[in-house]
Amino acid sequence: MKPDNETERLRKQRRDALVAHLPARVGRWVRWLLAAERRTIRMVAGFLFLLGGFLSFLPLLGIWMLPLGVVLLAEDIPLFRGLSVYLFAWMARRRPDLFGEQKEGGQ
Repeated sequence: MKPDNETERLRKQRRDALVAHLPARVGRWVRWLLAAERRTIRMVAGFLFLLGGFLSFLPLLGIWMLPLGVVLLAEDIPLFRGLSVYLFAWMARRRPDLFGEQKEGGQ
């Protein structure tokens, strides 16, 4: 199922808003990975982050790696693109300030 243009625009907008919240050094690294010409590196990094998330019981690795892996893989794999849309929507409901959005209900 291919997402419509509005859904894809919102996904990229939310992705960019999250990247803007990262520390400068990490943000530069993520923006570098998101460049179109780095597809192979991005996919390898995405799968490694997913693997690290599943191995979160080990030191240094953690559950935080799962969403980062999904976001990286969403740039190239449609299955993960749909998953990232749901992930961002879930995050926006809980923390709309991360995306510069207003909480539903006008709060």
